[in-house]
Amino acid sequence: MLTHEIQVNETKYSIIITDQIVNQVNNLKSLYNAAYEDPESFEQVSAQISSAIQEITSSVTPEANDNHLDGLIQEIIKIVDNQAAEVEKQSKEKIKKKASKKAKKS
Repeated sequence: MLTHEIQVNETKYSIIITDQIVNQVNNLKSLYNAAYEDPESFEQVSAQISSAIQEITSSVTPEANDNHLDGLIQEIIKIVDNQAAEVEKQSKEKIKKKASKKAKKS
């Protein structure tokens, strides 16, 4: 769990990125993709998108105003994506280290 500060316009927000937030962000991204790939399904998906946004922003302090929601959600998605990329990078480095240790033993 990491706390992140996000500035949208002149307002600073704080959010703790938990596994639940990561899952909600990933769900939101898949809902966005579904709406993008099939615009006719947007009406069905829009309520789920709104719900996911509300769940994510409920973890933000102070409470976000409607004018900042888009920018705030975009920043939270970037944070989650960057964390996922960092975890993947570290995982690949560990695999490389294990492979090089095995090669040295042989």
